[in-house]
Amino acid sequence: MNRLACLLGLWLGLLTAGSALAREAPVASDRQILVMVKHPPDHYRPNGAYGGGYGDDLARSARERLAHRIARDYGLKLVDDWPMPMMGLDCFVMTVPDSRTTTAAAEQVSHDKAVSWSQPVGLYSAQGAPASHNDPLYPAQPAAKEWRLAELHQLATGRGMRIAVIDSGVEARHPDLAGQVEIDRNFVDGSPLSAEMHGTGVAGIIAAKADNSIGIAGVAPQARILALRACRQSGAAIDSATVCDSFSLVKALYFAIEQKPDVINLSLSGPEDRLLHELLNIGLAQGVAVVAAIDKGRPDGGFPASVPGVIAVSNASVAGMKGAVYTAPGQDIPTTEPGGRWYLVNGSSYSAAHVSGLIALLRQKQHSSALALVTDDGMIDACASVLRAATGCDCRCGSTGVAHAGLGR
Repeated sequence: MNRLACLLGLWLGLLTAGSALAREAPVASDRQILVMVKHPPDHYRPNGAYGGGYGDDLARSARERLAHRIARDYGLKLVDDWPMPMMGLDCFVMTVPDSRTTTAAAEQVSHDKAVSWSQPVGLYSAQGAPASHNDPLYPAQPAAKEWRLAELHQLATGRGMRIAVIDSGVEARHPDLAGQVEIDRNFVDGSPLSAEMHGTGVAGIIAAKADNSIGIAGVAPQARILALRACRQSGAAIDSATVCDSFSLVKALYFAIEQKPDVINLSLSGPEDRLLHELLNIGLAQGVAVVAAIDKGRPDGGFPASVPGVIAVSNASVAGMKGAVYTAPGQDIPTTEPGGRWYLVNGSSYSAAHVSGLIALLRQKQHSSALALVTDDGMIDACASVLRAATGCDCRCGSTGVAHAGLGR
């Protein structure tokens, strides 16, 4: 039986009987480590599914025996795996007994000659603050005035651009998002795909439909969303936390890079992670724009915003950062909410969403990975940025600047 089919069945709820790696009930991510094992690249057979696959039954059986041997030798329990042929690696998830720390277990396993490296599963949190109040039809989008969205949409709407939103679940049937979601996938183990607040809100800011007489207009209303669920909402309340672990993020990010989107939005932050870092470098090298939210409580704004080449975004000015930090609207932002509603949100998560939409506008007009955002003391001048991409004009937007550009959608 094809092991990849079993993986597909796991994520989509169509579990295939007879998988050689039996999956256990979900274990708390803070008790798990990732064990990275090199695998000869000539066994890789590319395909369009989640994580790629390796060779024939003999090769697959050898991989599984190796994983079980590592788990047995170090007193661990093998619970999951993910092939990563793009990196020449297999990622195995193993549970650590309560008597040991995940850091100590990862360090021990890293010395095994068959292991490239091992690391604890990290935990990440979305960078949204609780809503100030829930007024779903509140019409005042800050970007409408600050970024002059209506004028920008005379130049670009994001048509033909694809934005991967790695987040919690997106309500693809929301009246402001219906038809905007090209791919809807779930990478959270043990939790069915569902519409959740944070992911739906981020997607709405990026690509809510314009001129449909309801709700809001997204920054890039004709872009398409790849809704990749790697995080889960912890409760039903409006201020419920949104959390993810590094293994779910790895799977979603790997899949995103394979899809070759124009932008990847990561409205989340957490600890530095080697595997995620290497995947981000692959995406950046392929010309994908990666946008991440700043966490002011973490050094250098947290990971992945601290990765060189990642576009780090905050909802307010940040001092003392090593790299450039862009500031975008992120306070009292009306956006889409599950249940076909709208509500107000705050936080750098939603600032990052604004910038992901803006990058889509820039790339629609200038197909280049070397796009420059025009800023004024860190605050993005969206209109000037789009004018530069569309016309090459290094100028600010006057009252007739867009009209004189003479460009349609």
